Amino acid sequence: MEKRNYRNWRLNFVLILFLILGAAIISRLFFLQILDHKLYQAQALGQQAGFASVVGTRGQIYCENSQQAKGSTASGESKSLAINKEEWTISASLNEIEDKSTFAQTLSQNIDMTKDEILLALNDQDSYAIIKKGITNEQLEKLKALNLKGLSWQGESKRYYPQGELASSVLGFLGGEDVGQYGIEGYYEDILKGKSGIKEEKKGLDLIFSADDEISLDGSDIYLTIDYNIQFETESLLKEAKERFNIDSGQIIVIKPDTGKILAMANYPFFNSNEYSKVTDMDIFQNGSVQKLFEPGSIMKPFTMAAALNEGKITPDTTYVDTGFLSFGTKTIHNFDNKVYGKQTMTQVLESSINTGAVYAQDQLSHEVYLNYIDKFGFTKKTGIDLQGEVYSRNETLMNNAPDMNVATSAFGQGIELTPMQIVKGFCALANGGKLVKPYIVEKISNSTNEIYTEPEISEQIISKQTTSQLTKMLVSVVDNGFNKVAKIPGYYLAGKTGTAQVPLTTGKGYDENKTIQSFIGFGPAYNPQFLVLVKLDNPKVSKSSLSAVPIFKELAQYIINYWQIPPDYDATTVIETK
Repeated sequence: MEKRNYRNWRLNFVLILFLILGAAIISRLFFLQILDHKLYQAQALGQQAGFASVVGTRGQIYCENSQQAKGSTASGESKSLAINKEEWTISASLNEIEDKSTFAQTLSQNIDMTKDEILLALNDQDSYAIIKKGITNEQLEKLKALNLKGLSWQGESKRYYPQGELASSVLGFLGGEDVGQYGIEGYYEDILKGKSGIKEEKKGLDLIFSADDEISLDGSDIYLTIDYNIQFETESLLKEAKERFNIDSGQIIVIKPDTGKILAMANYPFFNSNEYSKVTDMDIFQNGSVQKLFEPGSIMKPFTMAAALNEGKITPDTTYVDTGFLSFGTKTIHNFDNKVYGKQTMTQVLESSINTGAVYAQDQLSHEVYLNYIDKFGFTKKTGIDLQGEVYSRNETLMNNAPDMNVATSAFGQGIELTPMQIVKGFCALANGGKLVKPYIVEKISNSTNEIYTEPEISEQIISKQTTSQLTKMLVSVVDNGFNKVAKIPGYYLAGKTGTAQVPLTTGKGYDENKTIQSFIGFGPAYNPQFLVLVKLDNPKVSKSSLSAVPIFKELAQYIINYWQIPPDYDATTVIETK
């Protein structure tokens, strides 16, 4: 009996041990699979996954309004102005090369390097040599097919400008540290650049996480307002101006005067954004349309007339008698070439570009009222265009209690500093019925989630519609009757004004007798403006009385009229012109 009880007790004891052990195992599994599941899952993932910092690709830049440009050899890239292009660097592991001479000979037949150049690169290193950078995808495929032992390659994304010089001063470039410099690349750096994130690499799967949980790290694409064909034409005309007049530099701006949309912005000298590192004169990188000041000369006279017209102090038919000069104490203002015109209307003042007539119109206003118009037209502040590095002058010497002589000379564009873009912005108000528009060059910004379009910014009236109507008729008369009718296009009414400006000496005292700036600004069709053009030529090697900018305006205006198929204002074959 005791022996049986002892056996039962032992069996029960063993059973209890098994129960305790089973409970312990179940408890452990519960902790592993339920409570500590995430910990061990992370450890497991850590063994089959890696993490690395990544940066999204840079956004690309396009023309919003473009077609294949005439004369362009680009295929399928006519809309692209700045893209990302994969390039490769080929290298050699010297320890794996069996015969350097054979290696170099084979490689030289497939890349733009001689056998000796390749051998020099190989012999200059101990174990690893970089042979050539900038290998394209097509070249790399050919090199891979060679199966050269010891040859390796590494890829990287490079900024590429398919159109070369076209709109280079507008675009800027991506600098050596992958930071945008100048133009669109600089101004929109934060929009274009890719975002930083973390890349998780698992077997057969790549996952990317950004700091703000966005799926795409890529920068936004930018579409410009630039019309490819008009931009191409403006740059061609500046090249011709260099050949014909040997200009030092020059700018052409084309804008929609009712909205401020930039259609073209050309700046000579050009540079190739792909080869910016070869440029030795850093001044070439500056966009002369927004980054360089000049004294505008006679293209300032319409603003003076607008102010006097708007205040009711003159009409287009108001007359005065020109004696050829005006005296201010010991100083004297003369007309160009010391000409004397006698009795003239305000319209004739613009037609013949008479300095004393512009001073007469300005003198009908108090200094305070006149200078208030200078400010209204935006001549003391930035235009606000979306390009990097815009400059401006407050024109403090003029605006702060300037003597009568300084105010008088500003009436015909001397002693006041402006950028070409400031002149264009002000002239838009003369063309569109009296409202300032903010010039802009980006049509839209696009990314993987949305598109943002630029809305035109238009001010309240700064001059009346009646004033602009009167002034437009005066400027049409300038084109129809002034400067030998060089700018006139039969069938169309165009409004415009010539300008010849002196160039101040670097000493700040006086003007260079051997240099001028010649310009023309105008819009058309005059009574329903669809485009406004400024042509500015710096130091053309022609006489001071030359009208070098005028035929360029005419050729460009004719191009736009044909390109947009703008219907004529009248039948040129039935009109008998009279002065």
